[in-house]
Amino acid sequence: MAIEALIFDVDGTLAETEEAHRAAFNAAFVDAGMDWKWSQNDYRILLKTTGGKERMKAHQETLPAATPQMSDIEIAALHAAKTKIYVQILAEGKLELRAGVAELITAARAAGIRVAIATTTSRPNVDALCECCWGQPADDIFEAIACGDQVANKKPAGDVFALALKRLNLTADKCVAFEDSLNGVKSAQACDLPVVVTPSIYTDDDDFSDAECVIATLQDADLCGAEGLPFKYPMAHLQPLRRKIN
Repeated sequence: MAIEALIFDVDGTLAETEEAHRAAFNAAFVDAGMDWKWSQNDYRILLKTTGGKERMKAHQETLPAATPQMSDIEIAALHAAKTKIYVQILAEGKLELRAGVAELITAARAAGIRVAIATTTSRPNVDALCECCWGQPADDIFEAIACGDQVANKKPAGDVFALALKRLNLTADKCVAFEDSLNGVKSAQACDLPVVVTPSIYTDDDDFSDAECVIATLQDADLCGAEGLPFKYPMAHLQPLRRKIN
């Protein structure tokens, strides 16, 4: 069966956003008068937990028992402040799409293939990225957008991919997911979606042995060459594409 839609994760997949997120978190902590400061190593560990509010909770749980604990309401307010800072970072144009992303999406749309998003991040972050990297609203690029704040369970649960499929009105056998993390792979595969993985700077040590295709970037010739776009192939042709990063 021919591929009819490509479903993309956002953070780490469309762009290396996580450094911007980390900077926004740290700025929000400073603004709130907190002594939290997440290093790159801290954030690599925290990314094993999906969702910004959930990461703050996970970090809070590692602090000494006598440390004052923020409530869920306080964490949500701090996360909202962080989101505003992140949006401002992107509004200043300080982010680029990963190699091959724009070309793949342009080629897909030109071929009549639908493109969608399934992400743990919030809708304002999706909008900010699209304005920054495409200069267009997200809805002008992606036909369906499913975000983590629109589902009950975040990745690695399959909820957000299930929502994307519902909004596309397509079954999993007609789609391919694009991810950068192990939690993302598990989420997509929970909905029986095959997954193409391009590891990011924070997920390059994840175990992607169960993914259908693992490559360094979407600029790879097997995916972005004139005859090599995955959506031009029946699903059975994804397995021969499978290989590890050189």
